[in-house]
Amino acid sequence: MSTLEIRPFTDADWPSVWEIINEVVQAQETFVYDPSLDSAGARGMWIERPPGLTVVACLLGRVVGTAKMGPNRGGPGSHVATASFMVAASARGRGVGTALTSFAIDWARRSGYAAMQFNAVVETNKSAVELYQRLGFQIIGTVPRSFEHPSHGRVGLHLMHLEF
Repeated sequence: MSTLEIRPFTDADWPSVWEIINEVVQAQETFVYDPSLDSAGARGMWIERPPGLTVVACLLGRVVGTAKMGPNRGGPGSHVATASFMVAASARGRGVGTALTSFAIDWARRSGYAAMQFNAVVETNKSAVELYQRLGFQIIGTVPRSFEHPSHGRVGLHLMHLEF
């Protein structure tokens, strides 16, 4: 996708990023965020401080996706990175998620992390699970019936890991 640009988040991006976050959170299909989350709460949760990074994916100048990445835990766990990704519904299936995930993996490697871990990938989010597996992640465990999906009921959350 030659017209896709991934760049660091700027304050001017927030309205577009909030629109994507709100759309994803309201769907209640892929993230464990409370649907009553407001813009201020979302901003405080999504915008990473160093050593983390928040980025946007722009297609033809329009923000169509976002990702945040950083250490999965502090202290003795700070050598493992984590990341989260959201793509606007209108841009799904066009390689935005793949580009964001590849960017995050490359960032983590360049930043000296030993691995990347995703703590809660909804098992019914098949496109994300397949993408992560295609990029080398393994499902190392599933917490059963721990996510209340609006149409599938209680489904599992995968813990996924990629060692560098």
